[in-house]
Amino acid sequence: MAEPAQHISNPDPAADRPVHGGIKPTELRALGLRPEDVLDFSASVSPIGQPSGVWEAMRNVDLSAYPDPQCLELREALSRSLTHPELRPHGVPLDRILVGNGSTEIIHLLARAYLSNPLDGAANSVFLLTPTYGEYQGACRLAGAAVSCCDVQEGSAFRWDMEDAAQRIRQEQPSLVFVCNPNNPTGVFLQREEVEALADASARVGGLLVVDEAYLSFVDEPWDSVSLVDRGNVVLLRSMTKDYALTGLRLGYSLASEEITRRLASFQPDWSVNGLAQAAGVAALADTAYLPRARQAVEQAKGYLTEQLGKQGFTVYPSAANFLPVRVGDATSWRDNLARKGIFVRDCTSFGLPEYIRIGIRSLADCQRLVEAVESLSHSPAQGPLAD
Repeated sequence: MAEPAQHISNPDPAADRPVHGGIKPTELRALGLRPEDVLDFSASVSPIGQPSGVWEAMRNVDLSAYPDPQCLELREALSRSLTHPELRPHGVPLDRILVGNGSTEIIHLLARAYLSNPLDGAANSVFLLTPTYGEYQGACRLAGAAVSCCDVQEGSAFRWDMEDAAQRIRQEQPSLVFVCNPNNPTGVFLQREEVEALADASARVGGLLVVDEAYLSFVDEPWDSVSLVDRGNVVLLRSMTKDYALTGLRLGYSLASEEITRRLASFQPDWSVNGLAQAAGVAALADTAYLPRARQAVEQAKGYLTEQLGKQGFTVYPSAANFLPVRVGDATSWRDNLARKGIFVRDCTSFGLPEYIRIGIRSLADCQRLVEAVESLSHSPAQGPLAD
């Protein structure tokens, strides 16, 4: 169906806290639903559960002992997992890896470490490629920074004008530039030359480029971004929470120069990553067959949802990540009506996209239940017409 002209705007900068996916117990109680009776498509994690060995590893953790504040064993496992026969035969050096309580903790560490304290009188600025994950803006506002955004333009299929973005970075001279790749919630995946253009522009003004790769493991044939760390002004963020369905544990890491990693670590409180999470991370990395299986499940379910929702008249945008942006018209209405049926999707209004929902990928059987629920609502007069 034809796409009408639309304005893609930023989320409300006055919002108190970033909005996230996930089902809230208070809402379940208000709807009279039990956790075991609902499906959560609002969060985007691996759809195949945890890797083999994770639960056994956690059972062997001594809960009376303090966790390793430096996460040495996990960093060693991460280093081994990032080997490359030509580029990194011995993995990534340990002093370039920082483990956090989810990659979101590291976003807040970056804001604290590289943005001026408001009491200093200096006004650092941050540049975001939007619409995107709300925690970048939330963390930087807490640090007292001014936030500038580069929105996608109409008719661009959610792709930014990278020349314009680079020019604005050179003009505005931000301390930090954040880009999510693949982007949340649009699923757009930038190629190396596009990210390098942002890194070059940031380097010219003495800024850092933060590339959030939380969904990278679900990309089919991604390019190797680890070499960007050698530039000295690039930080890569990755999420084991999403990669291995460790949502309840919170686990992520950054790859950056030794200097940046030391600075971030100096702002991190000891024991922010608990012993259960560290043990689970080591066990997850040992299951080397896991991520290929997860990618295969994601691709199968994405294909099914794209076909079935398209048949119902929805515009489903291609996504390199483990979620799909879908144009439905009134996103809040669709989200609330699906929730009443025990199906939770992400309303993208908080991203500045009030006509879109984001559907995280679950098992094929769960996706079939979602399609059935959407079809039943499509025929309900109370839901109203689709966007067209």
